[in-house]
Amino acid sequence: MKTRIQELRKARRISQEELALAVGVTRQTITSLECEKYTASLVLAYKIAKFFGLTIEEVFDFSSEEL
Repeated sequence: MKTRIQELRKARRISQEELALAVGVTRQTITSLECEKYTASLVLAYKIAKFFGLTIEEVFDFSSEEL
């Protein structure tokens, strides 16, 4: 699943480690999300979106997912 995490993080000059600590995961999880190797749980997606002050849909691109 495509995300805007890396773009949003870099715009705010936040490291992967800082974001990971803020949302309660490891830096490796943030790396995996940014590389599209891992799909966030609903709870994690909510935490990340809330951290950036955005909706889940503004951070995660669901257009390629089967609904």
